[in-house]
Amino acid sequence: MTARNETLATINGLSTTHGTFTDQPVADADIETVLQASVRAANASARQSYSIIVVRDRERQRALTGYCAGVTLVYCIDYNRHMAQAAHLGLDFDGGGFTLFVTGATDTALAAQTGAIAARSLGLDSMFTNGLHRGDIERVYDLLDLPRSACFPLVALLLGRAEKATPHQKGRLTGPGVIHWDRYHLPEGGELDQLVADYDDPDLNLAVNDAWRKQGFDHYLQWLYQVRSPRRKPGEGKRQLQAIAETSGFSDV
Repeated sequence: MTARNETLATINGLSTTHGTFTDQPVADADIETVLQASVRAANASARQSYSIIVVRDRERQRALTGYCAGVTLVYCIDYNRHMAQAAHLGLDFDGGGFTLFVTGATDTALAAQTGAIAARSLGLDSMFTNGLHRGDIERVYDLLDLPRSACFPLVALLLGRAEKATPHQKGRLTGPGVIHWDRYHLPEGGELDQLVADYDDPDLNLAVNDAWRKQGFDHYLQWLYQVRSPRRKPGEGKRQLQAIAETSGFSDV
């Protein structure tokens, strides 16, 4: 008989609470545990190219993401600490450019996901959101006093207690198109048909919601690509996120 693997049980128990948290605060000790787990995540050159802002005020949480929970952790790509450390040593450190953006985004995302796993192990519910990027992103910089250069708010992690249990954990694709053995293989023919069918299968629970059925689409992916993620028109102006990345110094253009 195989012994229970608690780590895998925690990872496999991850699910998203869609904005329906109670107003119960998260204990400071639990927040500290999640933070200490976050900083244990792998990172490039021991830089930890991120900052984590702990937001407990519920109105500020809502202003940042549109949601509120027991606590919100905002994970930012950030090189300002390194720039200050270098200056302290009489050295220069350039915290800009696309390469450092990708490196910082990787460090930051790994820290955030590790935090979510730690929170689940403590019995906390969680939700990742890009609500930071909806609307005028300048409000995020203002609300959190973020530096205007070499800093980019990447993702928010809400933690707390869900008002009600998730009825059916979201499914995940594990076959062709996601997992590739030895060489990259783009799904084709029957594999693509199967992917479409998998997204439509309510038992697999891959679809985000049932809006596509209510709006008369034959397949979830039709709704996803035409309504949820429409193609940008040629010549459409720069999106604000790209503009913020540029003004923060993360663009090589």
